[in-house]
Amino acid sequence: MSAWPKSSVCSPWGTEVLWPATLLGAVGGLALASIPGALLGGLLGQVVDRRLRLHSWAALRERLGGKPYPGDEELLFVLLGRLAKCDGRVLQAHILQARAEMQRLGLDAAGQQRAAAAFARGKTGRDGLRAPLRRQREQAEALLRACWRMAWVDGRVSQTERELILLWGKWLAVSMATQQVLSAAYAPKQASVAASGGSYQQALLLLGVTADSEPAQIKRAYRRLLSRHHPDKLAGSGVTPERLREATEKTRELHQAYGLVRQCRGFR
Repeated sequence: MSAWPKSSVCSPWGTEVLWPATLLGAVGGLALASIPGALLGGLLGQVVDRRLRLHSWAALRERLGGKPYPGDEELLFVLLGRLAKCDGRVLQAHILQARAEMQRLGLDAAGQQRAAAAFARGKTGRDGLRAPLRRQREQAEALLRACWRMAWVDGRVSQTERELILLWGKWLAVSMATQQVLSAAYAPKQASVAASGGSYQQALLLLGVTADSEPAQIKRAYRRLLSRHHPDKLAGSGVTPERLREATEKTRELHQAYGLVRQCRGFR
């Protein structure tokens, strides 16, 4: 059995838990008094780790007054907030997509509040994300899928968005080939539609859906809105001609929006 104090152990979930004060104490003791100093420093550091519950460098950093890393549950929404804001303005489509991710994860009311706070925190761009992302390599594909969904929500991916996601993928040890596959999974099917990102985004907003909504959801939303606004529903009910014209125009807009989304997503 080694006489060196252990600076890390395996958690019940199989991931390594680092005891930073133990490691620092051992290294400092070794420098000052060779092996006996390392043993004593390691033991003292272990006491500090256990008393203060320092199970990671992030925990030590927070104890020393530094800004804490985002927690595992918050990290996704910090990333999404960073993407939404990276080109200068957060669109309504970005907010709807963040809400869709909350629903996808089945978050309760408290979880949604934490996610919204993390999204807002991500928009500031102040978090260092390299270290927390390196701890999430087992969840790499799920994180990157959500990021590509957010990036494509307005029908196009900007250079800044692409560079961010590729950088995060590098920290997550994801290959460029895998990144291309993930991006393509959420890209509009036709380049001509992708080029008219503004129109695509407006169509999604008009229908009340997001870029990754299932075709069945999009169809239901379209039919529900069409039933609500169709001028035939108003005929003979004493409404004014102006109201009928508005309903006709609204119906036309719904037809166009649904046609654009259907063309973009490639379903009938």
